[in-house]
Amino acid sequence: MALIDEITKRRTFAVIAHPDAGKTTLTEKLLLFGGAIHVAGAVKSNKIKKGATSDFMEIERQRGISVATSVMGFNYKDVKINILDTPGHEDFAEDTYRTLTAVDSVIIVIDGAKGVEAQTRKLMNVCRMRNTPVIVFINKLDRPCNDPFDLLDEIERELQIRVRPLAFPISSGDTFKGVYNIYEQNLSLFTSDERQTADAQTVDFSDISSPELDEIIEEKYANQLRENLELVEGVYDEFNREDYLAGKLAPVFFGSAVNNFGVRELLECFIQIAPSPRPTTTETRPVEPSEQKMTGFIFKIHANMDPNHRDRLAFMKICSGTFERNKNYLHVRSGKQLKFSSPTAFMAEKKSVIDFAYPGDIVGLHDTGTFKIGDTFTEGEKLKFTGIPSFSPELFRYIENADPMKFKQLAKGVDQLMDEGVAQLFTSSLNGRKIIGTVGQLQFEVIQYRLEHEYGAKCRWEPISIYKACWIESDNQEQLADFKRRKHTNMAVDKHGRDVFLADTSYALALAQENFKDIRFHFTSEF
Repeated sequence: MALIDEITKRRTFAVIAHPDAGKTTLTEKLLLFGGAIHVAGAVKSNKIKKGATSDFMEIERQRGISVATSVMGFNYKDVKINILDTPGHEDFAEDTYRTLTAVDSVIIVIDGAKGVEAQTRKLMNVCRMRNTPVIVFINKLDRPCNDPFDLLDEIERELQIRVRPLAFPISSGDTFKGVYNIYEQNLSLFTSDERQTADAQTVDFSDISSPELDEIIEEKYANQLRENLELVEGVYDEFNREDYLAGKLAPVFFGSAVNNFGVRELLECFIQIAPSPRPTTTETRPVEPSEQKMTGFIFKIHANMDPNHRDRLAFMKICSGTFERNKNYLHVRSGKQLKFSSPTAFMAEKKSVIDFAYPGDIVGLHDTGTFKIGDTFTEGEKLKFTGIPSFSPELFRYIENADPMKFKQLAKGVDQLMDEGVAQLFTSSLNGRKIIGTVGQLQFEVIQYRLEHEYGAKCRWEPISIYKACWIESDNQEQLADFKRRKHTNMAVDKHGRDVFLADTSYALALAQENFKDIRFHFTSEF
């Protein structure tokens, strides 16, 4: 019974968006309401010297962007909330896609002036593939924004999902008055200069036809609000939680995260409607959270959480049962029994050792280099969780040591950073040179920066012309050997010793696929 209680209390979700829509700022304000922090930091602000809690890597603070997913947990009204703040920048999309395998629902942040942007569409496609429930938060209403109905139409059209506003803004920009909470029928007024704490003035209004409303927000805006709410009720279907949970309907909220506005409404509604942990699929069977035996998988590895200690942490999502400290669990890939003396829970980079964790929780495990993304832990059953992608890189560079005295540091740094899954390492069969493949240009800069600042190793990049990397396998060993002999100059092995074909043009790849029918070419490493 206790396990069921713990499961129903948990909400694990990711905050996703196009860069600069206000994702990390919203995460900060949610933490503020949860009492997890007392003053919210700003991602880009000279006035507030405190950086965002979820951007804890040095390079994130310098750039004002998130480059790694961070995990934060807090309690709010007897609900345990686990937030995963993801990078918005498309160069780090792979980290975000993997994170979406570890959450039960998603909040998408959209900039009210810019509307739906390219990265938002891509992320929504990933949510749709997994039928993940989505809530939309339209942000930055303290600035001039598009018409709310136009924004709602755009979301329906661009993200291909029905919407239902559960809050509605009263004007925007300089004349922004506040947000009417349709779900709870009350009005939050935008009077507060107190932006960094959790105070916002709310007035309960069950009857918006009351003349008192005219006095509070001026007659012009009161009439406009009444018309808008009438239109909302006329145009949009009633909110149906079943449709939301099935990923067919997105509730929409409006606010200004930087001014702490509309965040409380979002959080209050979220804890009521968002799903508690859901079943997870494996290659053999679905795993229910309420099963007694513990199962979990690693969806992220982060090197150097604390640069002073060179520690690597593997992030494990608990899928079923109760995880206990110092209990033996089977590491399915290696077949070894492992136990963890100091599993941690997170508040960005602040960590605390825990004794128990339940389905939906994210646990940090100290890793000496034995874990890989996608590894499964169980109490003995051989399971493999599916759907944790690793994509074929699109950009390639030779990596060269710029300081011969630091050869060991460079090798160790590259080895550990590749385990995080931010990029992939290939070793050329022709000359043994190391090639790094990434999905975005910015990752080369981040790798170079982290090698120098976290490992004391300098590297330089040299160009190489590669169109696509694809993993190859075949049941016809003769044809595979023939292919590798003929394509010797284009062959490499990845970090795990698997054969990779580095095609230099799209024509060369098409020709290879045509001429070698028995060879399977894979464009993600999950096969």
